[in-house]
Formats: sequence, C-alpha cells, structure tokens
Amino acid sequence: MKTEADPIFTTDEIRWQAVVERDGRADGAFFFAVRTTGVFCRPSCASRAPRRENVEFFGTTDAAEQAGYRACKRCQPTSLPRELAIVERACKVLDADPQQRMTLAQLSDAVHVSPFHLQRLFSRIVGISPRQYQAARRAGALRDALQRGRDVTRATHDAGFGSPSRMYEAVPAELGMTPSAFRRRGAGLTVRYACAATPLGTVLVAATDKGVCKIAFGDDAAALVEELAADFAQAERLEDAAKMEPFIAQIRAYLHGTRERFDLPLDIGATAFQQRVWDALRRIPYGQTRSYSEIAESLGAPRAVRAVANACASNPVALAIPCHRVIGKDGAIAGYRWGLPRKEALLDTERTRRADDKVA
Repeated sequence: MKTEADPIFTTDEIRWQAVVERDGRADGAFFFAVRTTGVFCRPSCASRAPRRENVEFFGTTDAAEQAGYRACKRCQPTSLPRELAIVERACKVLDADPQQRMTLAQLSDAVHVSPFHLQRLFSRIVGISPRQYQAARRAGALRDALQRGRDVTRATHDAGFGSPSRMYEAVPAELGMTPSAFRRRGAGLTVRYACAATPLGTVLVAATDKGVCKIAFGDDAAALVEELAADFAQAERLEDAAKMEPFIAQIRAYLHGTRERFDLPLDIGATAFQQRVWDALRRIPYGQTRSYSEIAESLGAPRAVRAVANACASNPVALAIPCHRVIGKDGAIAGYRWGLPRKEALLDTERTRRADDKVA
C-alpha cells in the first residue's frame, strides 16, 4: 500500500505546526532547538512543548550543535535508529539485484516509506541518492568483472548497463579511467612521475593528464617506482621531474609546516563508500584527529568501523587525502600504509603548527 506523501517542511510555520503535532514524518527533515533550555530535538519529541518564541529551526544536527545547542537525551536526535533501519532495508532491496534499475517510487513501495521521505533519509545517511547508489553498485560490479579478466562487452552486460554508451558515460569517474584502460591496467594512459627527498623520506608523485593519481612515501625510490609499475602495468610511465615539481613543492611546504591545504587536481577511482570516507577525511581540520568510529558515525554507519579503516588503508594519495588524521578510539596511533613513524611525524607537525598559530 502506498504511503501518503510527506509534506515539504520548507517554512517555519509548517515546521512549527509539525512540532505542535509531534509529526513523526518530519523527523529527519529538520530539527528544532529551544533557547531557554539549550537543547535541540526531533519534531516528534515527546518532551513538553516549548513556547513558539523560544524555538528556532535547523536543517541538520551539525548546524544545531554549531549554534551551541546540545542534543535532547529523550529523543536523541543525533542517533538514527529508526531512520537507519529504513535505509538499511532500502539498501538490502537494491543489493539483492544490482542489475535491476529501481525507480524511487518502486523502492519507496518496497520499504513502505514515501518517496520524499526516503530520498531525504537515504541522501542524509548514505551521502548519495538511491539512484547514485545503484550507479555505484553497477560500477562496482563492472570493476569486479574487469578484474576477473572479462572483456568489456561481457562485463558491461553483467553489470546491468543497458548499453555500452551508457556505461562509458557513467563509469570512468568511478574507475579513475575508462573501463578498457582499467582492464588493461592503464593501457593507453600516460603516467608521469617523479621521486624526491622529503623530511618523511622519499616521496613518489604520479599524475595522468587529469590529475595526481598516486602519492606514496618510502625509504627507497626504486621500490616506489616498482609499486607504480604494478599499479599501472600497461600505462606509459614517464619520469618527469619538471611536471611533478609543482606538486612536490606543495608536499614539501606541507611537511615543513608552511602550508595547511593542498591544491592538487586528483584522478583517483573510488567506490561510493570510499569516496564518502575520503570526503570525511578531507573535512577534518588541520591539527585535529578523529577516530575510526567517529568517522563511521559521521557517515551514519556506526557499525562500519572496519570498512572505514579499509577505506583509509586504500587511500592512494598520501596527505592530499589526510588519512593520517584518523586514530584509534583509545587515542592510539594505529594503522598507516606508509608507516607509523611517518604518521606520528605528520601529527606532531600539525599539532606544533596549530599551537604556534594560537600563541601568535
């Protein structure tokens, strides 16, 4: 049976009415905060109704917290048990047959939630829309098929793309290169690279015509070049110190504490989940850290701690995606594909620079 469409809570008058009625359909659409108590709640919260003049509205819990409000202990607006259950059901429906193309209406019927509400919840918790989730699943199936050695036409069909043209339109951003080039490990691509000495040892920077595809640290330049050759076995690899120098200059400035952000074009492939994790890492402020569990919770997937750790470990561009800022829940500096001493040195540099800025 199709559920009634959710109202669109776009005005404060409509939002206030939802709070008065404790309308559960508004949960997730917005949050309300009470100035006299300093608390923010879900619209359906069963606590005593506040006076209208004491209430302000926020689109996200982050916005409410940034305004100085704390989460209500009764309705727990920062936890998403009911919403997570809905989204988990939706993901299971989509995962059951990655080849199937479901419309938002079909998916909402399957999980017994209105299309509007499902779209909002799914995008807020997963970080992408149901349509984008399906596209990422098909791209993942294509990636797996290509890695198993299947030809592009067969892999395209198995992944559920209606036609090669659709596949070539949608997938390169996911793979980091065209499907044919991916299958041939970069065949037809030109990858320029250079190695340089830094305070953290030798760094290798490699880039395609689109952007940086690898930043790696090590103790031996030859070993780093061999690793690059394995990653791009069929690509034309050219040592080009002049082309890589602007990128290396940014890295050196960062390591010396004179630069906090990178301005590097990137050309890296990622699954939908990896991209969400990497985006979360890039939002961690310079000089601060987050635990793996905090990253997972920020993505609305508190149980995905191991998946977050795997996404950090698969980061191909050291520093540009700052996976070094993620630590264990107990504060332990655990896990770094380029070595724990380098991770400790990076964190020390950032903490020192941040402390100096505060003194200044």
